[in-house]
Amino acid sequence: MSLALTDQDKTTLRTAAYGAVTLLAATGATGNPHKIATAGSIALTSATGQVGHVLATYPEGKDLACKSTAEIADHVLPALTAAMHLLNKQAPAEADNFRRSVLVAIEASQTHQGKPGPTTAEMTRKITEALDAA
Repeated sequence: MSLALTDQDKTTLRTAAYGAVTLLAATGATGNPHKIATAGSIALTSATGQVGHVLATYPEGKDLACKSTAEIADHVLPALTAAMHLLNKQAPAEADNFRRSVLVAIEASQTHQGKPGPTTAEMTRKITEALDAA
């Protein structure tokens, strides 16, 4: 099944996925936030399927240019849920692909850190909860 995504739908998917990585970088996790963002972004651009084609481009716009982690979360967590809802409606296999791609990006972002600290673990829980809310 082919996805029929509008430009706004694609922006939602990109904001959700790249925003999840941005949230992890913003948690002040041990390590360099730039390394966290880079590792997560590489994982997202490595996604396959129709979702992979959408995530191959970084989101344009100001949804991720925020002044606080709370402000980023206000954009990203609802976008994660909206993306899953949209994909579940159109192509459940792609919804699963999107969810796994985001979770792999989160894992890749944490790989160089060892065990995630409590702040990173809590943000990961919130991201996973948002993915599963649809």
